[in-house]
This record gives sequence, structure tokens and C-alpha cells, in this order.
Amino acid sequence: MATKHNYRELKWWEIRRLEDNGCVSDDWSRVHISDGTDLSRIRNVRFAGDIRIGNDVTIENVGLLEMEPEAVCGIGTEVCVFDETGSRSVRIYPGLSAQMAMLIARDPNWAHNHAKEMLDDHIHGFEPSRAIGDRAVIRNCGRIINVSIDHEVHIEGASYLKNGSIINNAASGKALSRIGEGVNAENFIIEDGSADSAAIIRNCYIGQGAMLEKGFTAHDSLFFANCSLENGEACAVFAGPYTVSMHKSTLLIGCQTSFMNAGSGTNQSNHMYKLGPVHWGILERGVKTSSFSYLMLGAKIGAFSLLMGQHKTHPDSSEFPFSYLFGDEKGATVVVPGAMLRSCGLLRDEKKWPARDRRQKRKLPLHDRIIFDVLNPLTVDTMLNALDIIASLLARPADDDRFLRYKGMKFSRAALERAAYLYRLAIYKYLHTHTAELGFPPREPGSEAAVWIDVAGLLMPKHLLVKAMEMKSVNKVEEVFENSSRHYANLQRAWISSRFSDEWRRNPEVIADYAAEFDRMIEDDRRKYLDDLADQNAMLRLF
Repeated sequence: MATKHNYRELKWWEIRRLEDNGCVSDDWSRVHISDGTDLSRIRNVRFAGDIRIGNDVTIENVGLLEMEPEAVCGIGTEVCVFDETGSRSVRIYPGLSAQMAMLIARDPNWAHNHAKEMLDDHIHGFEPSRAIGDRAVIRNCGRIINVSIDHEVHIEGASYLKNGSIINNAASGKALSRIGEGVNAENFIIEDGSADSAAIIRNCYIGQGAMLEKGFTAHDSLFFANCSLENGEACAVFAGPYTVSMHKSTLLIGCQTSFMNAGSGTNQSNHMYKLGPVHWGILERGVKTSSFSYLMLGAKIGAFSLLMGQHKTHPDSSEFPFSYLFGDEKGATVVVPGAMLRSCGLLRDEKKWPARDRRQKRKLPLHDRIIFDVLNPLTVDTMLNALDIIASLLARPADDDRFLRYKGMKFSRAALERAAYLYRLAIYKYLHTHTAELGFPPREPGSEAAVWIDVAGLLMPKHLLVKAMEMKSVNKVEEVFENSSRHYANLQRAWISSRFSDEWRRNPEVIADYAAEFDRMIEDDRRKYLDDLADQNAMLRLF
């Protein structure tokens, strides 16, 4: 089967040859071939329905390969992210971006009241291909029913595939789309991504460079650029770019993530046995979870934070990025703000993410826009606001247990004092990075700094997101996202112009000194880590 050939009916001697090769059909007049079809390579096949056979596709040892005329091939499937009852469902389609999907899921009123008609038109505009594309390979599979298979896609060893599309946008010879051994999938779109080694998939979109493998189980979840999921389970998850879960007994459920790394045994709960699985939460970009951490949803965890222990009080630490969050013996959350800023791992993460972009060098259109900066207008603005919150907390007396409390979280006075210092260092590091060469942009009288938002990996001013939500077509919405990504540097400089008062516009040498102190702190952490590693290796040395 192929997409671009001139087909004709079989001659009588060609029918005889196919029958000699062990092939059967109830109606040979419905089997068509092209002039280049090599009949000698078609053996032991039972044909039913209307068949067209080209000359550049490999199909070998497949139990059933079937396409019904009315098949939609997964396009328009509702994926119930966050709330499993369906109140925030995202309908999937080819070219779905992380930004558009987040907008639909996070603002269901907009999706239903404003965007429904344009989404309907956009989705209905996709006529699924009911062919197997040129140079595709399908080997050693069980049943494949109503699955659109694009050119150069490889499916080898899949056990069961139904109602799906496997899309390849890459240049010839550079395809990312593939399905491997033992995969069982239904109601799905895999676009420039892959599923392998007994993954089980139901109602999912697997985006560009994303990989699900080694028995990973997922339902009603979205996986965007360069996600890597192995061994564990995802339910109703919005997995933004670079979400990673590699371990068994790890459950991600009812949450939004990006640049996340889930430790072994990570667990979440979204079902309180009252109204069903309606609770959900947000792990802002860069959150890591330690082994056997637990989070009771709803909750919101601040950017680049480390979650450890049991958290049962629905914490909202979004005002304190770069924090350590400990669960105490009662499940309350103890926060050490800014502690992650001392880690050399932050800079390592910022460098490794673009280097690990599997989409690159494939000559494909990139659906998901990604800004990799750790220190950016959103995290820096949050730290600026956190300084005011910390000052107000330090002005209060501690409780009897010597903790200060805020929004259900616990802080020690020493941790808050240290956080104020760390946040200031990080802010000056950011300013040095963006003003050392060009200086501070002049402040416009009366201008207000834009509020920024992280739209599934894309950092953009909120007013541009509002503009996107006013558009009348999906393509126009995506155009706003694309322009925001393209002009990120200019938008960021405009924000610096408006956000920083004279208090922060210090002499360049002073700012450079603060930035150097930040760098020394990171280098000290790196040196200490390497010294500890050397001691461990010495302890383990054979001789």
C-alpha cells in the first residue's frame, strides 16, 4: 500500500501467481496494483475489501491490517488531562502544540465559549490518510486496525494498534516516528515520537521527540517535545517539554509538568473519594522529586524546586522558586526558599536541555516553542516579589515551634534570611547577563512591566497570551506563539526596562561583583561535589 501511484486491476495471470504464492481473496477485482509491484514478494496474504498495493512498502508477518472507510485514525480523540471526569479535555490533532494544548486545558471556558468553533473547523479539516506511506515498514505485528501510517514509519513487533495516526514530518531518512516491540495502543496520535518495548497507551498524544517505552503505561495524557517516560505510569498528565520519568512504581497523575525529573516511587493522588478524581495540580518548570515523594493534589510547586517526603496540605510554593520542600512527620510542607540556587546542577540542566533536543537536525517544523533559560523574566519577577514577602514574614514573631507560617507552609527564620541573600545574588546574576554589554535599557516614564507566564515551555508576556486568545483561527493563535518565541530577547529587554527601579540599577562593577559571587557559589558547590565523588571512588577502589 502506498500514497502516490497509478493503480490498475490485476491481470488473470497475476491473480494466478498470487494464488500460487498462497494468497486468497473473495473478490480479486477489488485488489489493485501499480506497474512496479513485485508480486513475487507477496505471499500468504488474505485480501478483503478494497486494496491498493504499491512497490515501496514492506509488510511482513502481520496478523491483521484493516482500515474501515469511516475511520478517523485518532484525530479528534478527547484526552481528559488534569480532571479525569472530562471537564478539561483536549481534542488531539496533527500539529498540536504544547502551547495550544495548555491554553485549551487550563482555560476550559475559553476553549468552550470562544474556541470551540475554530477548533471544530481545524480538526474537521484533517482527512486522515487511509494509506500506508512510501517506504514504511510493518513487521511481526498482531492487529493493526484503523491506523494511518505515514511515509518511512517503522512498526516492528507491535501487539495491538487501533484508531491512531503515526505521523512523520521529518526529512527523508530522518524519521523519528516509530512503534516497537509489544506496544498496545488505542485512540492515539504519535507525531515524530515513538513508543516501544511493551508500552500501553490509551487516549494519548505523543509529540515530537517524545519517547514512551519499557512498559510505561499512559492514559488520557499529552506528551510534548523530548519527554522520556519509562517503566512507570501517567494518568491525566500534561507532560510539557522535557518531562522525564525513568523508574518503576512512579505515578504521575492529574498534573502539569515541564523540564521535570521524577524520582523513583514518586506518587501523587487526585481522588479524595468524595467527588471523584477531580483534583489536579501544577509542577512549574524544572521541578524534581526525590525517591518516594508524595504530593496530595491540588497543589502548585514553584519553579526549579526539589520535592522531598510526604506533602498532604495542598501546598502552593509558586511564590518561592528554587526551593527545597520537605514533608514533615504530619505531612505539612517545610520550605527552604532559594536553596536550589546554590546547586551547580541548575547550570548543567540549562545546557543539557538544548543539547538533548531530538527534534534538531531532522528538518521538521517544530510545533513546541521552548525557552530554556533558568533565570528569566518569570523566575526573576517571582524572586523580586518573594523579597517583599520574606521581609513581611521576618517582621512577624515565630510560632511556638519557631516556624513562621504562610499559606499553609512552614519557614524557619534562618531559611528566609538566607533566601533573601540568594535571591538577590540570582537577580544580579540575571542583570549582569543581560546588561553587561548593552547596559540597562532606559525606563519609559509611566510604563508598567508586563506580567509574564510560562505557557508549556514558552515564556511570554501575559498580554500576548490574551492576544492569542482573541484570535479567530488555530493558525492565528499559533502565529502569536511563534512571534512571541521569535521576539523573546526584545520582549525580555523591554521587561527589564520597566521592571527594575533605581535600587537595582547599580554601577556595572557592583553588579558584576554580585554576579561573580553567584558564580563562586556555584563553583564551590561543584568543587565540593567533585571532592565528595573522589572520596567515594577512593573508598570503592579495588586496590
